[in-house]
Amino acid sequence: MDTHKTDKMLSRKEGRVGIMTFNNPERHNAVSLEMWSATEGILDGFLADPEIRVVVLTGAGGKAFVSGADISKFADERQSEEAVQHYNALVEKIYSRIYEMPKPTIAMIRGHCIGGGLNLAICCDVRICTDGSRFALPAAKLGLGYGYPGLRRYVQTVGTPVTKEIFFSARQFDATEALAWGVVNRVVADGELEPAVMDLAGTIADNAPLTIATIKQCLTEVQHDPDVSDLEKCAAMVKACFASNDYVEGRKAFLEKRKPVFTGT
Repeated sequence: MDTHKTDKMLSRKEGRVGIMTFNNPERHNAVSLEMWSATEGILDGFLADPEIRVVVLTGAGGKAFVSGADISKFADERQSEEAVQHYNALVEKIYSRIYEMPKPTIAMIRGHCIGGGLNLAICCDVRICTDGSRFALPAAKLGLGYGYPGLRRYVQTVGTPVTKEIFFSARQFDATEALAWGVVNRVVADGELEPAVMDLAGTIADNAPLTIATIKQCLTEVQHDPDVSDLEKCAAMVKACFASNDYVEGRKAFLEKRKPVFTGT
């Protein structure tokens, strides 16, 4: 296992799974500008590492996934209009990077998942939480504006009616509601969270990476009206799957009744 630390962000690799941890437990993993910047570097590293096939996001301390922005840093990080624009642009860049990342992403949620934390979770492909997790998007209680890109991700993930209730009410909701609404894929007991997430990550990592990347790209295009070049990219990726060594290996392993060993080529 390789471990790397960047200020209040941690990253490590377990086999073919990259794990990024928001490590600010004394503030319930509230995120500062410095942490957002470190996040970008960690994601770049995961994306560039051919051994990593799945990315897991989580929070340290056991009480929160991420609780939103670190308000204690606002005086320094949002002291002018230019600073606010810089902060918002960086945060949106990170959200988009996670949402559009070619490698599958899983949010491992324990405790509070509030504001920016819920935004991060929605950006992930799969979300698994504990039965004690709590969620909220309190923008309407704080007078905050909320832009099109973030709302679009919510609508694409949980639909318009659920998005409206989450934002209009700004109330906290529990894991049962989160599961019913499609905010999370699965709810598990606290002690089962890491095993459940790592088992799923390992299962995905064992599958053909070209197929996974193609499906994720095509699903991205399904969610909006693509132009011709986007559809051509999807078609090319599908064609590459059928021309790959992994396609040969997958058929051979099936006939030989053994587990395939995919290489991503």
